[in-house]
Amino acid sequence: MQDLDIAAELALPALDMRIGNPFVLWLGFELVRYEEGLAAIRFQPRPDHHNSFDVVHGGVCMTLLDVCMAYAGRSSNLALGDAAPGLVTVEMKTQFMRPAEGLLLARATLLHRTATMVFTEGRVLDAHGGLCAHATGTFKFVRKLPAMAGALKEPSRLPTRKLDGPGSD
Repeated sequence: MQDLDIAAELALPALDMRIGNPFVLWLGFELVRYEEGLAAIRFQPRPDHHNSFDVVHGGVCMTLLDVCMAYAGRSSNLALGDAAPGLVTVEMKTQFMRPAEGLLLARATLLHRTATMVFTEGRVLDAHGGLCAHATGTFKFVRKLPAMAGALKEPSRLPTRKLDGPGSD
């Protein structure tokens, strides 16, 4: 990743997150870099993001890494605009190095892409550049669902999917 100084990257203006994920919006993540193979998200934790040790909860850090790595993966389809497929997390491995406190910056890089998958790496840094957490992630491209497709359905009306044949992994 073309590294900017931490202070400079933390000062970048927020970009449009381009997703309507209410959980991500509630957390307050701010996308500050989104370019071919790269993403960065600024995060100012609130007290309700803390654990009993009064530092950022590990689950919040993992979500920050997950979202940032997904953006790095999605950046490989920038030319497709709104027609680009979505991504879902298949696997994620996280290591925590130190407590995450204060203003945080997540940086992620696309490592490899296939027709159906992306492989990424991400880091959460504090405002001084200290490494708080590191992760690797695997994501699968999925077609976007039509509006209300995620609404609950009666079990008897759920469609069945054939998982073999063209297009299956």
